[in-house]
Amino acid sequence: MISITLVAALATGMMMAMRTSLLSMEKINSRLRQIGGVMPVVSDCGTAHVPIFSGTPTSLRLVSSYSMAEGARGYPQFDDFQVVRGEGGLRLIVTEHNYTGPSSTASFCGGAPVLPTVAGAPTAYVLADRLASCTFSYREQIPDQPPSPEWLPVWVREDLPGAVKIEMTPLDSSAALLPVMNVTVPIRITRQVRNSYADAP
Repeated sequence: MISITLVAALATGMMMAMRTSLLSMEKINSRLRQIGGVMPVVSDCGTAHVPIFSGTPTSLRLVSSYSMAEGARGYPQFDDFQVVRGEGGLRLIVTEHNYTGPSSTASFCGGAPVLPTVAGAPTAYVLADRLASCTFSYREQIPDQPPSPEWLPVWVREDLPGAVKIEMTPLDSSAALLPVMNVTVPIRITRQVRNSYADAP
């Protein structure tokens, strides 16, 4: 009876820890809706109109129709995702800045950081904390073809990728915790950045 009780207690503890991990994963998934709401727009960098969407293994920039504060009903946001070092490991954050047109992103040309410094400035949100590693990768979208199995570490192309993958490893290791958390956000491409459309203003 004692052995059965101990096994039941251990199983209950493992299930509770696993449930906590799954809830954390679900929360991260919901916070990454901004990536799925990406808009095919360009920035106003001098005389060049360049696509806003760009990504590296530790950063991602895009304009999304989804707002962290107001959800799908909010104004479009210029989002700057960054992997930064915090007090307890790595941290994934996103900084939001109101997008009102190509000119509203001119001050961020050339990789200038988006930092919340004064009232009314962009707002930063912590998406995941206490990470040992966190990397972005990007999947190429080939029209009329099945999804490519290859993931690219950098995206500087004019067109949008077919998906963005975020791979996160928790800093705290435990048999009850998910060792690696992979989040893949598909991008539903209906229009590309450089193409012209008859119904465009």
